[in-house]
Amino acid sequence: MSYQSLNPATGKVLKSFAEISDADFEKKIATASACYEVWRKKSYAERAVIVAKAAAIMKEKVDEFAKPMTLEMGKRISEARGEVEFSSSILAYYAKNAEKFLAPVKLHPQVGEAHMESSPIGVIFGVEPWNFPYYQLARVAGPHLMAGNVLMVKHASCVPQCAIAFEKLWIDAGAPAGLYTNLLISHEQSDRIIDDPRIKGVALTGSVAAGRSLAARAGKNLKVSSMELGGSDAFIVLEDADLEHTVKWAVWGRMYNAGQTCCAAKRFIVVEELADKFLEKFSAALQALKPGDPMDEKTTLGPLSTESALVDLLKQVDGAVAKGAKVLMGGKRYDRPGSFMEPTILTDVKKDNPAFRDEFFGPVAMFFRVKDEDAAIALANDSDFGLGGSVFTKDIARGKRVASRVETGMMFINNISWSDAELPFGGIKDSGYGRELGNMGIQEFVNKKLVRTAHLEAPV
Repeated sequence: MSYQSLNPATGKVLKSFAEISDADFEKKIATASACYEVWRKKSYAERAVIVAKAAAIMKEKVDEFAKPMTLEMGKRISEARGEVEFSSSILAYYAKNAEKFLAPVKLHPQVGEAHMESSPIGVIFGVEPWNFPYYQLARVAGPHLMAGNVLMVKHASCVPQCAIAFEKLWIDAGAPAGLYTNLLISHEQSDRIIDDPRIKGVALTGSVAAGRSLAARAGKNLKVSSMELGGSDAFIVLEDADLEHTVKWAVWGRMYNAGQTCCAAKRFIVVEELADKFLEKFSAALQALKPGDPMDEKTTLGPLSTESALVDLLKQVDGAVAKGAKVLMGGKRYDRPGSFMEPTILTDVKKDNPAFRDEFFGPVAMFFRVKDEDAAIALANDSDFGLGGSVFTKDIARGKRVASRVETGMMFINNISWSDAELPFGGIKDSGYGRELGNMGIQEFVNKKLVRTAHLEAPV
């Protein structure tokens, strides 16, 4: 039983699920493939009926979707509700805008006329993580189903009830059999589905190691892929920042979802002039957070998603300290049931420390003080990752200049608000390639076909 729903706040197993048999596996692929031949011929308006209905169901049943998320991976219930609502808005966004995004684009050749048209490519295989059990699914389902593709998704093994609920959502919305398929499959079956000629693309959100493995397999099969592989985002604080505003974002940016967010603020880079004041207020705000039942609205700190995630993070912190880093606060698990970790700040992380290049996926912040703006940018760019980042300054023009110089896929000025369906999401370097959401997100798995009409004599 590799798919297990376990409450990380209590350590109690809720339910276990068996992997599907090879016979069921083949049947599901065949059903999805047959569905594509019908779905691809539907008009945008016909597709939008199903996708908009799924959005409406999520909006109407927020608590029904939010509760299993909190029980399975520990997301605080208020955050869980917010994720359900955002997921609904993503589906609604693509139901409304897909036809416009994929409309033919007129070109202007020297002779005749030409245009680019977009068409679906087939069955897309998605591999998605546990940290946003619905949002991760909605941001592939909304665009790619509206584009005329169909989806088969292997979700994380620790959130099977969320995965099953999202598949049921499409059935309840009136989707044809095979339009969206949840796969409780093994890693071996996952490899086989990428090799299968009926699968035309691969979308992954996960670790760098998983990205390398799946991208290599997709490449071997000459299949298009998109990869979102996490990050170690810089949170740059310049000397003219609004300190109160900045600290609030620092706490949210590091502690939202118990710090288990790809584009969370992870490296706090503060100009010397403001460093001590920032660190004092940031530390005090983190210390004020209290662990508790994530189903309780009053809880300000939830558990990590699994016990193994907590154990791995504690080992990471210990390893950083062994190489010279200092623990300013935290660094240990709470003495209570469940997989709870103290908010932690690491300082004195030098370049020869492996932690300098690591991603800490949990409530661990690395703090760096720098001389000036140029030093902050240099440190921000000294990373194997390039997902997102932020800069805080009262001078917006200055903030834009800094944003342009930081090597990432996304930069935020005086905020870290990525939760808008219209904003493309993705990174560079070890953070992967491709974009999700916005106009760009629907372009990843479509054929861009050139059509030219011209009365031309053939060359002699």
